[in-house]
Amino acid sequence: MPWRALNPFADLKSPWPVAAVLVLGLTGCSMAPTYQRPALDVPATFKEATPSAAEWGVWQPARHGATPGDAAAAVPTSWWSLYGDATLNRLQEQAAAGSPGVEQAVARLRAAQAAVASSRAGLLPTLGASGSAGRARAGGSTGNGGSAGINNSYSLGLSASWELDLWGRLSGQVTADQLSAQASQDDLSAARLSSQATVAQTYIALRAAEAQMQLLQDSLQAYLQSWQLTQNRYRAGVASSADVAQAESQYKSTQAQLLEARTTRAQYEHALAALLGLAPAQFSLPVTGQLPAAPQVPGMLASTLLEQRPDIAAAERRVAAANAQVGVARSAYFPALTLSAAGGYRSSTLSHLLSAPNLFWSLGPAMAVSLFDGGARSAAVESARAALDLAGASYKQTVLTALQEVEDNLVAATHLAQEQQVQTEAVAAAQKALDVANNQYKAGTVAYLNVLSAQTTVLSAQNSLISVQNRRLAAINTLLKNVAGRWEP
Repeated sequence: MPWRALNPFADLKSPWPVAAVLVLGLTGCSMAPTYQRPALDVPATFKEATPSAAEWGVWQPARHGATPGDAAAAVPTSWWSLYGDATLNRLQEQAAAGSPGVEQAVARLRAAQAAVASSRAGLLPTLGASGSAGRARAGGSTGNGGSAGINNSYSLGLSASWELDLWGRLSGQVTADQLSAQASQDDLSAARLSSQATVAQTYIALRAAEAQMQLLQDSLQAYLQSWQLTQNRYRAGVASSADVAQAESQYKSTQAQLLEARTTRAQYEHALAALLGLAPAQFSLPVTGQLPAAPQVPGMLASTLLEQRPDIAAAERRVAAANAQVGVARSAYFPALTLSAAGGYRSSTLSHLLSAPNLFWSLGPAMAVSLFDGGARSAAVESARAALDLAGASYKQTVLTALQEVEDNLVAATHLAQEQQVQTEAVAAAQKALDVANNQYKAGTVAYLNVLSAQTTVLSAQNSLISVQNRRLAAINTLLKNVAGRWEP
Protein backbone atom coordinates (compact mmCIF):
# COMPACT_ATOMS: atom_id res chain seq x y z
CA MET A 1 0.00 0.00 0.00
CA PRO A 2 1.47 3.43 -0.93
CA TRP A 3 2.56 5.87 1.80
CA ARG A 4 0.01 8.43 0.66
CA ALA A 5 -2.79 6.03 1.48
CA LEU A 6 -1.42 5.45 4.98
CA ASN A 7 -0.65 9.11 5.80
CA PRO A 8 -3.76 11.03 6.89
CA PHE A 9 -1.88 14.32 6.44
CA ALA A 10 -0.65 13.62 2.89
CA ASP A 11 -3.13 16.07 1.29
CA LEU A 12 -1.99 18.98 3.44
CA LYS A 13 0.21 21.31 1.42
CA SER A 14 2.13 22.75 4.39
CA PRO A 15 4.07 20.76 6.97
CA TRP A 16 3.03 23.12 9.80
CA PRO A 17 -0.47 21.61 10.39
CA VAL A 18 1.12 18.16 10.65
CA ALA A 19 3.62 19.42 13.20
CA ALA A 20 0.88 21.18 15.11
CA VAL A 21 -1.23 18.02 15.38
CA LEU A 22 1.78 15.98 16.48
CA VAL A 23 2.68 18.59 19.08
CA LEU A 24 -0.85 18.70 20.43
CA GLY A 25 -0.82 14.92 20.62
CA LEU A 26 2.22 15.07 22.86
CA THR A 27 0.85 17.85 25.07
CA GLY A 28 0.34 16.82 28.67
CA CYS A 29 2.50 13.69 28.74
CA SER A 30 2.98 13.14 32.47
CA MET A 31 6.38 12.27 33.95
CA ALA A 32 4.92 11.50 37.39
CA PRO A 33 5.18 7.93 38.70
CA THR A 34 1.96 5.94 39.00
CA TYR A 35 0.36 6.97 42.26
CA GLN A 36 -0.29 4.38 44.93
CA ARG A 37 -1.60 5.26 48.35
CA PRO A 38 0.83 4.14 51.07
CA ALA A 39 -0.15 0.65 52.17
CA LEU A 40 -1.19 0.12 55.78
CA ASP A 41 -2.30 -3.03 57.55
CA VAL A 42 -5.42 -1.75 59.30
CA PRO A 43 -7.20 -4.28 61.57
CA ALA A 44 -10.86 -5.02 61.00
CA THR A 45 -11.81 -4.21 64.60
CA PHE A 46 -10.39 -2.24 67.49
CA LYS A 47 -8.39 -4.03 70.15
CA GLU A 48 -10.25 -2.35 73.02
CA ALA A 49 -13.77 -2.78 71.58
CA THR A 50 -14.53 -5.62 74.00
CA PRO A 51 -18.00 -7.03 74.73
CA SER A 52 -17.88 -5.35 78.13
CA ALA A 53 -17.99 -1.99 76.35
CA ALA A 54 -21.65 -2.54 75.50
CA GLU A 55 -22.49 -2.88 79.19
CA TRP A 56 -21.07 0.57 79.95
CA GLY A 57 -22.59 2.39 76.96
CA VAL A 58 -19.37 3.20 75.10
CA TRP A 59 -17.97 2.34 71.70
CA GLN A 60 -18.86 -1.21 70.70
CA PRO A 61 -17.58 -3.44 67.89
CA ALA A 62 -19.63 -3.00 64.74
CA ARG A 63 -21.93 -5.86 63.96
CA HIS A 64 -20.93 -8.43 61.35
CA GLY A 65 -21.53 -7.15 57.84
CA ALA A 66 -21.79 -3.52 58.88
CA THR A 67 -20.97 -0.94 56.24
CA PRO A 68 -18.93 2.26 56.79
CA GLY A 69 -22.08 4.38 56.57
CA ASP A 70 -23.86 2.62 59.44
CA ALA A 71 -21.94 4.33 62.23
CA ALA A 72 -21.96 7.69 60.47
CA ALA A 73 -25.72 7.48 60.01
CA ALA A 74 -26.15 6.82 63.74
CA VAL A 75 -24.41 10.08 64.66
CA PRO A 76 -26.05 13.37 63.64
CA THR A 77 -24.08 16.11 61.93
CA SER A 78 -24.51 18.13 65.12
CA TRP A 79 -22.97 15.28 67.10
CA TRP A 80 -22.65 17.32 70.30
CA SER A 81 -26.47 17.34 70.52
CA LEU A 82 -26.19 13.78 71.89
CA TYR A 83 -25.22 15.36 75.21
CA GLY A 84 -28.70 16.92 75.42
CA ASP A 85 -27.34 20.26 76.64
CA ALA A 86 -28.99 23.36 75.18
CA THR A 87 -26.14 25.63 76.32
CA LEU A 88 -23.57 23.49 74.55
CA ASN A 89 -25.69 23.56 71.37
CA ARG A 90 -25.76 27.36 71.48
CA LEU A 91 -22.01 27.57 72.05
CA GLN A 92 -21.35 25.35 69.04
CA GLU A 93 -23.46 27.64 66.85
CA GLN A 94 -21.46 30.65 68.03
CA ALA A 95 -18.15 28.86 67.44
CA ALA A 96 -19.17 27.94 63.89
CA ALA A 97 -19.62 31.62 63.10
CA GLY A 98 -16.62 33.13 64.89
CA SER A 99 -13.89 30.56 65.51
CA PRO A 100 -10.48 32.11 64.63
CA GLY A 101 -9.03 28.66 63.94
CA VAL A 102 -11.68 27.94 61.33
CA GLU A 103 -11.17 31.37 59.78
CA GLN A 104 -7.46 30.61 59.39
CA ALA A 105 -8.27 27.32 57.64
CA VAL A 106 -10.69 29.13 55.31
CA ALA A 107 -7.97 31.64 54.38
CA ARG A 108 -5.50 28.83 53.69
CA LEU A 109 -8.06 27.12 51.46
CA ARG A 110 -8.62 30.33 49.49
CA ALA A 111 -4.86 30.65 48.98
CA ALA A 112 -4.66 27.04 47.77
CA GLN A 113 -7.54 27.61 45.34
CA ALA A 114 -5.81 30.74 44.03
CA ALA A 115 -2.66 28.68 43.46
CA VAL A 116 -4.68 26.26 41.32
CA ALA A 117 -6.02 29.14 39.23
CA SER A 118 -2.49 30.51 38.83
CA SER A 119 -1.03 27.20 37.68
CA ARG A 120 -3.92 26.66 35.26
CA ALA A 121 -3.14 30.00 33.65
CA GLY A 122 0.24 28.58 32.59
CA LEU A 123 -1.55 26.14 30.26
CA LEU A 124 -3.03 28.99 28.21
CA PRO A 125 -1.38 31.37 25.73
CA THR A 126 -0.37 34.81 26.90
CA LEU A 127 -1.19 37.92 24.89
CA GLY A 128 0.40 41.33 25.34
CA ALA A 129 0.18 44.77 23.78
CA SER A 130 2.86 47.45 23.64
CA GLY A 131 3.20 50.99 22.40
CA SER A 132 6.07 53.45 22.52
CA ALA A 133 7.09 56.90 21.34
CA GLY A 134 10.59 58.32 21.44
CA ARG A 135 12.69 61.24 20.27
CA ALA A 136 16.49 60.91 20.14
CA ARG A 137 19.55 62.69 18.82
CA ALA A 138 22.32 60.50 17.46
CA GLY A 139 25.93 61.33 18.35
CA GLY A 140 28.75 62.07 15.84
CA SER A 141 28.51 64.29 12.76
CA THR A 142 26.78 64.06 9.37
CA GLY A 143 28.57 63.47 6.05
CA ASN A 144 28.65 67.17 5.12
CA GLY A 145 30.25 68.14 8.39
CA GLY A 146 27.01 69.20 10.09
CA SER A 147 25.48 67.93 13.31
CA ALA A 148 23.61 64.64 13.56
CA GLY A 149 19.84 64.83 13.08
CA ILE A 150 17.06 64.30 15.62
CA ASN A 151 15.00 61.16 15.00
CA ASN A 152 11.50 60.29 16.08
CA SER A 153 10.28 56.70 16.54
CA TYR A 154 6.80 55.32 17.13
CA SER A 155 5.66 51.71 17.52
CA LEU A 156 2.48 49.82 18.24
CA GLY A 157 2.30 46.03 18.46
CA LEU A 158 0.86 42.82 19.82
CA SER A 159 2.73 39.74 21.01
CA ALA A 160 1.60 36.23 21.93
CA SER A 161 3.38 33.18 23.30
CA TRP A 162 2.34 29.70 24.29
CA GLU A 163 4.49 27.10 26.00
CA LEU A 164 3.37 23.66 24.89
CA ASP A 165 3.11 21.24 27.79
CA LEU A 166 4.98 18.43 26.03
CA TRP A 167 6.23 16.65 29.13
CA GLY A 168 3.50 17.46 31.63
CA ARG A 169 5.39 20.08 33.60
CA LEU A 170 2.54 22.58 33.58
CA SER A 171 -0.30 20.07 33.88
CA GLY A 172 1.64 18.26 36.60
CA GLN A 173 1.88 21.48 38.58
CA VAL A 174 -1.86 22.01 38.12
CA THR A 175 -2.50 18.49 39.42
CA ALA A 176 -0.21 19.02 42.40
CA ASP A 177 -1.92 22.31 43.25
CA GLN A 178 -5.37 20.75 42.89
CA LEU A 179 -4.41 17.95 45.27
CA SER A 180 -2.98 20.48 47.71
CA ALA A 181 -6.25 22.42 47.52
CA GLN A 182 -8.15 19.22 48.30
CA ALA A 183 -5.87 18.74 51.29
CA SER A 184 -6.65 22.31 52.39
CA GLN A 185 -10.36 21.54 52.04
CA ASP A 186 -9.90 18.54 54.32
CA ASP A 187 -7.85 20.72 56.68
CA LEU A 188 -10.83 23.05 56.89
CA SER A 189 -13.09 20.13 57.78
CA ALA A 190 -10.54 19.00 60.36
CA ALA A 191 -10.34 22.53 61.81
CA ARG A 192 -14.12 22.68 62.15
CA LEU A 193 -14.22 19.28 63.79
CA SER A 194 -11.36 20.17 66.11
CA SER A 195 -13.09 23.41 67.06
CA GLN A 196 -16.33 21.56 67.83
CA ALA A 197 -14.52 18.95 69.94
CA THR A 198 -12.50 21.60 71.80
CA VAL A 199 -15.61 23.64 72.56
CA ALA A 200 -17.36 20.55 73.89
CA GLN A 201 -14.38 19.47 75.98
CA THR A 202 -13.81 22.95 77.42
CA TYR A 203 -17.49 23.24 78.28
CA ILE A 204 -17.44 19.86 80.02
CA ALA A 205 -14.33 20.86 81.99
CA LEU A 206 -16.01 24.14 82.98
CA ARG A 207 -19.06 22.29 84.30
CA ALA A 208 -16.76 19.89 86.18
CA ALA A 209 -15.07 22.86 87.83
CA GLU A 210 -18.52 24.20 88.77
CA ALA A 211 -19.48 20.83 90.26
CA GLN A 212 -16.31 20.92 92.33
CA MET A 213 -17.16 24.47 93.44
CA GLN A 214 -20.62 23.33 94.52
CA LEU A 215 -19.15 20.39 96.40
CA LEU A 216 -16.65 22.60 98.23
CA GLN A 217 -19.34 25.14 99.10
CA ASP A 218 -21.53 22.41 100.59
CA SER A 219 -18.53 21.01 102.46
CA LEU A 220 -17.74 24.45 103.85
CA GLN A 221 -21.21 24.63 105.38
CA ALA A 222 -20.73 21.23 107.01
CA TYR A 223 -17.22 22.12 108.21
CA LEU A 224 -18.44 25.42 109.64
CA GLN A 225 -21.04 23.58 111.67
CA SER A 226 -18.37 21.16 112.89
CA TRP A 227 -16.14 24.07 113.85
CA GLN A 228 -18.95 25.73 115.77
CA LEU A 229 -19.81 22.44 117.45
CA THR A 230 -16.23 21.93 118.67
CA GLN A 231 -16.14 25.50 119.95
CA ASN A 232 -19.32 24.91 121.96
CA ARG A 233 -18.00 21.63 123.30
CA TYR A 234 -14.72 23.35 124.20
CA ARG A 235 -16.60 26.01 126.17
CA ALA A 236 -18.53 23.24 127.91
CA GLY A 237 -15.22 21.57 128.81
CA VAL A 238 -15.87 18.34 126.88
CA ALA A 239 -13.52 19.08 123.94
CA SER A 240 -9.92 20.17 123.74
CA SER A 241 -8.43 23.23 122.06
CA ALA A 242 -6.76 20.85 119.60
CA ASP A 243 -10.20 19.81 118.34
CA VAL A 244 -11.08 23.46 117.71
CA ALA A 245 -7.80 24.07 115.87
CA GLN A 246 -8.27 20.98 113.70
CA ALA A 247 -11.82 22.01 112.76
CA GLU A 248 -10.63 25.52 111.92
CA SER A 249 -7.75 24.18 109.81
CA GLN A 250 -10.09 21.95 107.82
CA TYR A 251 -12.50 24.84 107.20
CA LYS A 252 -9.74 27.21 106.05
CA SER A 253 -8.06 24.69 103.75
CA THR A 254 -11.41 23.95 102.09
CA GLN A 255 -11.88 27.69 101.60
CA ALA A 256 -8.55 27.77 99.75
CA GLN A 257 -9.62 24.84 97.56
CA LEU A 258 -12.84 26.70 96.70
CA LEU A 259 -10.88 29.75 95.58
CA GLU A 260 -8.71 27.50 93.39
CA ALA A 261 -11.82 25.91 91.85
CA ARG A 262 -13.26 29.35 91.11
CA THR A 263 -10.02 30.34 89.39
CA THR A 264 -10.10 27.19 87.26
CA ARG A 265 -13.72 27.79 86.30
CA ALA A 266 -12.97 31.39 85.28
CA GLN A 267 -10.05 30.28 83.12
CA TYR A 268 -12.23 27.73 81.29
CA GLU A 269 -14.79 30.47 80.69
CA HIS A 270 -12.06 32.67 79.19
CA ALA A 271 -10.95 29.76 76.99
CA LEU A 272 -14.50 29.32 75.72
CA ALA A 273 -14.67 33.01 74.85
CA ALA A 274 -11.50 32.72 72.77
CA LEU A 275 -12.89 29.64 70.98
CA LEU A 276 -15.99 31.64 70.08
CA GLY A 277 -13.92 34.53 68.77
CA LEU A 278 -14.82 36.84 71.68
CA ALA A 279 -12.86 38.73 74.29
CA PRO A 280 -13.31 37.29 77.81
CA ALA A 281 -15.04 40.50 78.92
CA GLN A 282 -17.71 39.92 76.25
CA PHE A 283 -18.68 36.44 77.40
CA SER A 284 -20.12 34.84 80.51
CA LEU A 285 -22.04 31.69 81.40
CA PRO A 286 -24.35 31.20 84.38
CA VAL A 287 -23.15 28.63 86.88
CA THR A 288 -25.15 25.39 86.96
CA GLY A 289 -22.73 22.82 88.42
CA GLN A 290 -24.34 20.11 86.30
CA LEU A 291 -22.23 17.84 84.07
CA PRO A 292 -23.87 16.55 80.87
CA ALA A 293 -24.96 12.92 80.79
CA ALA A 294 -22.61 10.51 79.02
CA PRO A 295 -24.09 9.56 75.62
CA GLN A 296 -23.74 6.13 74.04
CA VAL A 297 -21.42 5.99 71.02
CA PRO A 298 -22.37 3.64 68.16
CA GLY A 299 -20.33 0.70 66.90
CA MET A 300 -17.45 1.39 64.55
CA LEU A 301 -15.07 -0.58 62.36
CA ALA A 302 -11.38 0.31 62.47
CA SER A 303 -11.18 0.51 58.67
CA THR A 304 -14.10 2.95 58.64
CA LEU A 305 -12.06 5.40 60.68
CA LEU A 306 -9.84 5.99 57.65
CA GLU A 307 -12.90 7.11 55.72
CA GLN A 308 -14.17 9.38 58.47
CA ARG A 309 -11.27 11.55 59.60
CA PRO A 310 -10.48 14.62 57.48
CA ASP A 311 -6.92 14.90 58.84
CA ILE A 312 -6.18 11.45 57.39
CA ALA A 313 -7.72 12.47 54.06
CA ALA A 314 -5.61 15.64 54.02
CA ALA A 315 -2.43 13.65 54.67
CA GLU A 316 -3.26 11.24 51.83
CA ARG A 317 -3.92 14.10 49.39
CA ARG A 318 -0.53 15.57 50.25
CA VAL A 319 1.09 12.26 49.34
CA ALA A 320 -0.63 12.42 45.94
CA ALA A 321 0.47 16.05 45.49
CA ALA A 322 4.08 15.13 46.31
CA ASN A 323 3.87 12.31 43.76
CA ALA A 324 2.79 14.82 41.10
CA GLN A 325 5.70 17.10 42.01
CA VAL A 326 8.10 14.26 41.18
CA GLY A 327 6.78 14.38 37.61
CA VAL A 328 7.23 18.15 37.50
CA ALA A 329 10.85 17.78 38.58
CA ARG A 330 11.50 15.04 36.01
CA SER A 331 10.13 17.15 33.16
CA ALA A 332 13.05 19.58 33.58
CA TYR A 333 15.25 17.05 31.75
CA PHE A 334 13.28 17.61 28.53
CA PRO A 335 13.25 20.65 26.24
CA ALA A 336 10.66 23.38 26.52
CA LEU A 337 8.88 24.32 23.27
CA THR A 338 7.30 27.76 22.99
CA LEU A 339 5.28 29.11 20.08
CA SER A 340 5.53 32.87 19.78
CA ALA A 341 4.16 35.52 17.45
CA ALA A 342 4.54 39.29 17.30
CA GLY A 343 3.27 41.98 14.97
CA GLY A 344 2.61 45.68 14.75
CA TYR A 345 3.68 48.95 13.21
CA ARG A 346 6.89 50.95 13.52
CA SER A 347 7.53 54.35 11.97
CA SER A 348 9.36 57.63 12.46
CA THR A 349 6.19 59.58 11.68
CA LEU A 350 3.16 59.29 13.87
CA SER A 351 0.71 60.23 11.11
CA HIS A 352 1.86 57.34 8.91
CA LEU A 353 2.26 54.78 11.69
CA LEU A 354 -0.71 52.62 10.70
CA SER A 355 0.28 52.07 7.09
CA ALA A 356 1.21 48.87 5.27
CA PRO A 357 4.89 49.69 4.66
CA ASN A 358 5.41 50.09 8.43
CA LEU A 359 3.96 46.70 9.27
CA PHE A 360 6.24 44.12 10.92
CA TRP A 361 5.58 40.60 12.18
CA SER A 362 7.32 37.45 13.33
CA LEU A 363 6.15 33.91 13.92
CA GLY A 364 7.91 30.74 14.94
CA PRO A 365 8.68 28.15 17.58
CA ALA A 366 11.54 28.23 20.06
CA MET A 367 13.02 25.27 21.87
CA ALA A 368 15.29 25.45 24.89
CA VAL A 369 16.98 22.78 26.92
CA SER A 370 19.66 22.91 29.58
CA LEU A 371 22.72 20.89 28.55
CA PHE A 372 24.68 21.25 31.78
CA ASP A 373 23.42 22.45 35.14
CA GLY A 374 25.92 20.99 37.58
CA GLY A 375 23.41 18.41 38.85
CA ALA A 376 20.66 20.89 39.73
CA ARG A 377 17.93 18.89 37.96
CA SER A 378 18.91 15.57 39.51
CA ALA A 379 19.01 17.25 42.90
CA ALA A 380 15.52 18.66 42.30
CA VAL A 381 14.22 15.19 41.39
CA GLU A 382 15.82 13.67 44.48
CA SER A 383 14.34 16.45 46.62
CA ALA A 384 10.88 15.74 45.16
CA ARG A 385 11.28 12.03 45.86
CA ALA A 386 12.36 12.77 49.43
CA ALA A 387 9.29 15.02 49.84
CA LEU A 388 7.14 12.13 48.56
CA ASP A 389 8.69 9.74 51.09
CA LEU A 390 8.20 12.32 53.83
CA ALA A 391 4.53 12.79 52.90
CA GLY A 392 4.04 9.02 52.85
CA ALA A 393 5.60 8.63 56.28
CA SER A 394 3.47 11.52 57.60
CA TYR A 395 0.36 9.83 56.24
CA LYS A 396 1.24 6.57 57.97
CA GLN A 397 1.96 8.42 61.20
CA THR A 398 -1.38 10.23 60.99
CA VAL A 399 -3.24 6.94 60.55
CA LEU A 400 -1.38 5.20 63.37
CA THR A 401 -1.88 8.19 65.68
CA ALA A 402 -5.60 8.15 64.88
CA LEU A 403 -5.85 4.45 65.68
CA GLN A 404 -3.93 4.99 68.92
CA GLU A 405 -6.17 7.90 69.89
CA VAL A 406 -9.26 5.76 69.42
CA GLU A 407 -7.81 2.77 71.28
CA ASP A 408 -6.66 4.99 74.17
CA ASN A 409 -10.01 6.68 74.60
CA LEU A 410 -11.97 3.49 74.02
CA VAL A 411 -10.24 1.71 76.89
CA ALA A 412 -10.45 4.88 78.99
CA ALA A 413 -14.17 5.29 78.42
CA THR A 414 -14.84 1.62 79.17
CA HIS A 415 -12.82 1.54 82.37
CA LEU A 416 -13.92 4.99 83.55
CA ALA A 417 -17.55 3.91 83.24
CA GLN A 418 -16.77 1.05 85.62
CA GLU A 419 -14.70 3.35 87.81
CA GLN A 420 -17.57 5.85 88.03
CA GLN A 421 -19.88 3.17 89.39
CA VAL A 422 -17.30 1.95 91.90
CA GLN A 423 -16.50 5.52 92.95
CA THR A 424 -20.19 6.25 93.48
CA GLU A 425 -20.32 3.30 95.86
CA ALA A 426 -17.19 4.58 97.59
CA VAL A 427 -18.83 7.98 98.16
CA ALA A 428 -21.86 6.30 99.73
CA ALA A 429 -19.66 4.21 102.02
CA ALA A 430 -17.58 7.24 103.06
CA GLN A 431 -20.73 9.24 103.83
CA LYS A 432 -22.03 6.39 105.98
CA ALA A 433 -18.76 6.28 107.88
CA LEU A 434 -18.96 10.04 108.44
CA ASP A 435 -22.49 9.80 109.86
CA VAL A 436 -21.35 7.14 112.31
CA ALA A 437 -18.29 9.19 113.34
CA ASN A 438 -20.42 12.32 113.91
CA ASN A 439 -22.85 10.41 116.12
CA GLN A 440 -20.02 8.85 118.12
CA TYR A 441 -18.32 12.23 118.58
CA LYS A 442 -21.53 13.86 119.78
CA ALA A 443 -21.93 10.98 122.21
CA GLY A 444 -18.38 11.53 123.41
CA THR A 445 -17.15 8.03 122.53
CA VAL A 446 -14.52 9.05 119.93
CA ALA A 447 -12.14 11.95 119.45
CA TYR A 448 -12.73 14.69 116.89
CA LEU A 449 -9.84 13.31 114.85
CA ASN A 450 -12.15 10.47 113.77
CA VAL A 451 -14.70 12.98 112.45
CA LEU A 452 -11.99 14.95 110.71
CA SER A 453 -10.64 11.85 109.00
CA ALA A 454 -14.12 10.78 107.87
CA GLN A 455 -14.91 14.25 106.50
CA THR A 456 -11.64 14.29 104.54
CA THR A 457 -12.42 10.87 103.09
CA VAL A 458 -15.88 11.98 101.94
CA LEU A 459 -14.57 15.14 100.29
CA SER A 460 -11.79 13.21 98.55
CA ALA A 461 -14.20 10.55 97.32
CA GLN A 462 -16.65 13.13 95.98
CA ASN A 463 -13.83 15.04 94.25
CA SER A 464 -12.63 11.80 92.67
CA LEU A 465 -16.14 11.07 91.40
CA ILE A 466 -16.32 14.45 89.66
CA SER A 467 -12.87 13.85 88.14
CA VAL A 468 -13.89 10.42 86.85
CA GLN A 469 -17.06 11.84 85.29
CA ASN A 470 -15.03 14.59 83.60
CA ARG A 471 -12.45 12.15 82.22
CA ARG A 472 -15.11 9.75 81.00
CA LEU A 473 -16.92 12.51 79.15
CA ALA A 474 -13.61 13.64 77.64
CA ALA A 475 -12.93 10.12 76.32
CA ILE A 476 -16.42 9.80 74.85
CA ASN A 477 -16.08 13.27 73.34
CA THR A 478 -12.97 12.10 71.47
CA LEU A 479 -14.74 8.98 70.24
CA LEU A 480 -17.70 11.02 69.03
CA LYS A 481 -15.32 13.33 67.19
CA ASN A 482 -13.84 10.37 65.35
CA VAL A 483 -17.24 9.00 64.34
CA ALA A 484 -18.58 12.41 63.30
CA GLY A 485 -15.52 13.36 61.27
CA ARG A 486 -17.05 12.70 57.88
CA TRP A 487 -16.63 15.20 55.05
CA GLU A 488 -17.67 15.77 51.46
CA PRO A 489 -15.00 14.38 49.08
